[in-house]
Amino acid sequence: MELDKKKEKEYEYEDEYEYDNILKGKAMTRYGYHGRILHAHLNDLRLEIETPDESFYRTYGGGSALGLYYLLRHTPANADPLGPQNTLTLALSVLTGAPISGQSRMTAVAKSPQTGAVGDSQGGGFFPAEMKFAGFDAIVLHGRAPHPVYLWITNGQAELRPAEHLWGKTTDVVEDILKDELGDSKIEVLQTGIAGENGVRYAALISMANRANGRTGMGAVMASKNLKAVAVRGKDRPKVFDSKGLNALAKWGAKEFPESDAYGTGVLGTAEIVLSQNAVGGLATRNWASGVFEGHEAISGHRMQETILKERDTCYACTVRCKRVVEVTEGPFTADPRFGGPEYETLATFGAYCGIDDLAAIAHVNQLCGQYGIDTISCGATIAWAMDCFEQGLITTEDTGGVELRFGNAAAMVQMVEQIARREGFGDLLADGSDRAAERIGRGSEELVVSVKKLEMPAHMPHVKRSLGLIYAVNPFGADHQSSEHDPGYRAYPERMAQIGLTNPQRPKEMNEAKVEFALRSQYVYSATDTYNVCQFVFGPAWQLYDTAQMAEAIRLITGWDVTVEELMQVGQRRLNMLRAFNAREGIGREQDTLPKKMYKALSGGRTGGLALSRDEMETAKEQYYAMAGWDAETGNPTRATLTSLGLEWVADAFER
Repeated sequence: MELDKKKEKEYEYEDEYEYDNILKGKAMTRYGYHGRILHAHLNDLRLEIETPDESFYRTYGGGSALGLYYLLRHTPANADPLGPQNTLTLALSVLTGAPISGQSRMTAVAKSPQTGAVGDSQGGGFFPAEMKFAGFDAIVLHGRAPHPVYLWITNGQAELRPAEHLWGKTTDVVEDILKDELGDSKIEVLQTGIAGENGVRYAALISMANRANGRTGMGAVMASKNLKAVAVRGKDRPKVFDSKGLNALAKWGAKEFPESDAYGTGVLGTAEIVLSQNAVGGLATRNWASGVFEGHEAISGHRMQETILKERDTCYACTVRCKRVVEVTEGPFTADPRFGGPEYETLATFGAYCGIDDLAAIAHVNQLCGQYGIDTISCGATIAWAMDCFEQGLITTEDTGGVELRFGNAAAMVQMVEQIARREGFGDLLADGSDRAAERIGRGSEELVVSVKKLEMPAHMPHVKRSLGLIYAVNPFGADHQSSEHDPGYRAYPERMAQIGLTNPQRPKEMNEAKVEFALRSQYVYSATDTYNVCQFVFGPAWQLYDTAQMAEAIRLITGWDVTVEELMQVGQRRLNMLRAFNAREGIGREQDTLPKKMYKALSGGRTGGLALSRDEMETAKEQYYAMAGWDAETGNPTRATLTSLGLEWVADAFER
C-alpha cells in the first residue's frame, strides 16, 4: 500500500511541544533534519507522516532519546515485547548523513523480548545515511501486519509490499532479491533474519549482511510485526548550516587520524585489544572463570591481519575504516568476505569465553550470525554458559542431543549456532538466553549465568575496570560496555576529562566516590552519543578521534544550534532518565541492579588470579550513583524533580495516572 500524501498530518501531543502546521513547517529552513517521521500502522497497512518542529529535535536530538519518546507514548505498561502493542522505532539524528566521520548510525528502540526491560541497540554501515537521504528522520512501527511485508522508502515516498517470498531466507539472499526486485544495486536494506522469524530472543537487525543492531533482541521485535525488511534509497540530503566549517572539521579529523589514539582501531579493528586485555588479566575466559586465555594470540587482531584479513571496510563517509573483512576458503570452517569479520566482542565470546582458539571457526560463526541475524555477544556467552554446565556435569549429552558441548570444541559451537537460529534440538533452549535456559534446567546452573537483567555480559571485565561493574549493574537495558568511558581513560586523558567536569583522575581498580562521578558523567556523554547517533570510536571523552567539545561543535555546524558541552550532556542525561523511567513503569528498578554471582568469586590465573569484586563496595557505589543521578535511593527510579528539570514532566505525569 502506497503512502497517500493527503494523509500527511500533524500529530497532537499532550506535553508542552506544539507543532506548526505542515505548510508553515515546509516554509522553515531546516538544517540536519527533514522534519518528517514516518509512522507505519501495520495492522491496517496504513502510513502517515508526522512533522515535528525544531524544538522537538533539539530536545530529543534523535537516536535513542527520540525512540524512547515514542516507546513511552505508544507502548502501554506490561505489553508483550513480541505482541502488536510494542512500538519499534528506527531513529536517526540531526548528524546522520552529514559529510564527516562517525555519523552513519541508527538506533532501534522497543521493549526487549530478551530482558523484559527497555531495548536499545545501535548499528552503523551505510543504511543509516541512505535512510536519511530517502527523506525521513525516523520510522515508528506500530502493530502487526496481517501477512509478511517489507517497507520500501525512496525520496520521501513509502510503500508496504508483500514479503512472503522473503520469509525463511538468509540476509544475503534477501538483500539480493530486493535489489533485483527494486532495480537498484545501491539500495540499502535493514532486515530481521531467520533467527528473528523463529523468535530467538537475542535476534539482531542486520544491514549489508554484516552490520548489526545486535543487542536486546530488536530483530525478534521486527519479525513479530510481520515486517521482514526496510529498503531505502534517496537523494534528499538535508542542508548543513555551516558547510565550510564542517568541511574544515572533517579535514582536521582525516589529517589527525594517523597520529591519534583511534588509529589502531582502524588498522586492527576492535580486535586490536585482544592482546592487551589478556595481558592485564581482563580477557574473560571459560565463562568468566579466568581473565587470561592461553590461546589469546591465535584469536588476536594481529593474527587476523597476518592470516585471514582481506581488507578494511568502512561506514558512510568515515575515515577510520575499522570494519574487518575476512576470507577463509579452506578447511572445515570457511568465511565469505561478504559477511565482514569478527570484532573484539565476537572473538572474545566465541573464542575465550568458549575456550576456543580456532580463528577460522570464529570467523565462520560470525558469518552465521550475520546470515541468520543473531547478536554475537549473547549467542557466544550463552553457549559458553552451556559449556560450563556441561563441564560441571549439570547437563549431559542426553540434554544436548549427543553434542559434546565442552570448552574448546569448535565443531560443537558451530552446531549450536545453527540450532539456535532454527530453534532446533538443544538450540531451542539456548535461543531464550542463558537466564531462561538456567531457569528451565535448574540443577545449580543458575550459579553459572553471567548476565545483568537477562542480558549476557560483554567481554570487558570490571575486575580490572572497576566502574564498569557499577555501570553494568545500573544500566537500564543490561550490561553494556559502550554506556560509559572505561576506567583507564580518566588518568590517560585529563584534559578531555576536564571538558565534562572531571578533574580528579583515579586509578582503574579504584572504586570511590570520585570514580562513581566519573562513571555517571561519562555515561551522560555516551548516552548523548547514542542519541545524536555518532560512533563512539570517533566521538567521545577520551581516546576517540574527536573530543566532546568537537562533538558539540559538529552539532552546531550542522544544525546552527548554539550547542555546548553542557547541553550535550543534558541530552544524554535526559535519554538515561527516559530509559530508566520506562523500566520503572515495568516494575524494574534497584532490585534488578545486580551483578551475577560469578563476579564475586575469585578468578584463576594471570594478573587477576584470586581477584573478585566486593558486594559491599558495589552497594556503596550504587548508593552514591543514585544520589548523584537524582534517583530515589530505595527504588532506583528517577524522581519527579529530576524528570521535571529535564523537561520530562509528562513522563512523571504518566506514572500518576
